[in-house]
Amino acid sequence: MNSFYPIIRPLLFMLDAEKAHNLSIRALKNGLLPRVDNDIDPILSTELFGLRFPNPVGLAAGYDKNAEVLSGLAGLGFGFLETGSVTPRPQPGNPRPRIFRLRTDNAVINRLGFNNKGLDVAACNLAARPKHIIVGANLGANKDSSDRIADYVEGMERLAPVADYVTVNISSPNTPGLRALQGKAELQDLLGRIGEKRRDIMAEGVAYFPILLKIAPDLTDADKSDIAATVLEMDIDGLIISNTTITRPASLRDPQKSEVGGLSGQPLKPISLNVLKEMYRATQGRKPIVGVGGIQSAEDAYARIRAGASLLQLYTAMVYKGPYVAVEIAKGLAKLLRKDGFLNLQDAVGVDTPL
Repeated sequence: MNSFYPIIRPLLFMLDAEKAHNLSIRALKNGLLPRVDNDIDPILSTELFGLRFPNPVGLAAGYDKNAEVLSGLAGLGFGFLETGSVTPRPQPGNPRPRIFRLRTDNAVINRLGFNNKGLDVAACNLAARPKHIIVGANLGANKDSSDRIADYVEGMERLAPVADYVTVNISSPNTPGLRALQGKAELQDLLGRIGEKRRDIMAEGVAYFPILLKIAPDLTDADKSDIAATVLEMDIDGLIISNTTITRPASLRDPQKSEVGGLSGQPLKPISLNVLKEMYRATQGRKPIVGVGGIQSAEDAYARIRAGASLLQLYTAMVYKGPYVAVEIAKGLAKLLRKDGFLNLQDAVGVDTPL
């Protein structure tokens, strides 16, 4: 399905990265991309959080921030979608330019700063979303908020009734001070208030919904230990590992490598994979993990599953590999599972990371 992409990619890369992104949003709104099924191979089907995922390859938050093109994205073969990050009030984000393609490195640096249209727009769009695909809502906090935890609580209250799960994103590097919420005391306060609000929401008749926590790759050993202990203690269903990195690996060659922001794509792969393994061990395999960061091939996906991920997400791979990269990765992953004698995806989770 991506056979046409190498032809049009040079044309897209002539455009500013954000303009190219907006062009792809318009194409999806107008139904210009052929639709494919996401039920790719029975071996890939898995159940987590009371939800059936037809395949484990999902779209990470950041592409469709306002839940505007969920119907179009549902036709690209993803096993699930995540919209956002959404903040309570609309905000423009950081000044442009704020997305940079590192072509030499198959990477992207972004410093978007949670640009989005706010909860009112996201809630309206999610209420009208396609029901045949799992959709999660990624929650953020406004840059100028006086109580960022309250922002997450409000976001969950508004979006949980119209989404299949919610993600508490405290790991973006582009909102000053946000990552401080990964500290032990702050995280306990955040997750405590989130858990209390979930109980209130469910008491009003909303069905149970999973809460995932998205963490950064740039954590100390003490940070990882504290997060693992807190997640096991609190009422949290799983982890997303990881967000973009503020580090700059020595392997980077592109002239734009010094731009400020979060780095995603191929250079993030070993960093995110290592954090995933450490957190899988630290949580004793008791909390499902969504692996994200540098996944661009079936081999990358398989390594992440064997390391401890039950689900996967990608975004930057679409920039370099095209809109149907999820289908290609899922098909290749199914072949790799069968080659090694696995009967289902879940049996492969964590086999390379003994507890």
